[in-house]
Amino acid sequence: MAIIAQGRLFSWKQIEARSDLDRLGMVFGVIPDEVLMRKLEVYRGKGRDDYPVRAVWNSLLAGVVYQHVSVASLRRELMRNGELRELCGFDPAKGAEAVPSESAYTRFMKNLFRCGSEIEGMFDVLLDRLGEVVPELGRHLAIDSKAIRSVGKPSDKDPDGRRDRDGDWGVKSYRGMDENGRLWERVKRWFGYKVHLIVDTV
Repeated sequence: MAIIAQGRLFSWKQIEARSDLDRLGMVFGVIPDEVLMRKLEVYRGKGRDDYPVRAVWNSLLAGVVYQHVSVASLRRELMRNGELRELCGFDPAKGAEAVPSESAYTRFMKNLFRCGSEIEGMFDVLLDRLGEVVPELGRHLAIDSKAIRSVGKPSDKDPDGRRDRDGDWGVKSYRGMDENGRLWERVKRWFGYKVHLIVDTV
């Protein structure tokens, strides 16, 4: 039997024993997002502050952690879950009315997409922190890519927030030989994106 000796960053049992809200609070506590928040608040400017930038951002993080597939799904969860709203930073006194509208999320996302360098900076900080805990990080790498289908439809129309204007058509070919020595080829096409991954194999 192979003996696997591997150091651990943390105990999964400790994490799994916590409530969903506790785990989300842990995420909020480690994301280095202060620079991003300041930039988004500058974009907000002196406009209406019905939905605070930090609360909306926290709710998007909650959507990722809880695997919501759409803003509509996230909004439904926020409207029914007062504890989640309060943890994200929405005013508890407003109840479900504190939940941003879909159009407010659309405007927020447009501003968020303007903050690419700040978002990359957050990943850099997290990677540096991980490197302090795992000194061998990045010594043994594997590279691969994956097709990601867009949930939006392609469009050449003017941007209106309802179409995916950043995605593109992708093609990937798979080739091989069957047991009879015949060559085969399978072509996969999709509209969306291609994620290129560099993964630490250890």
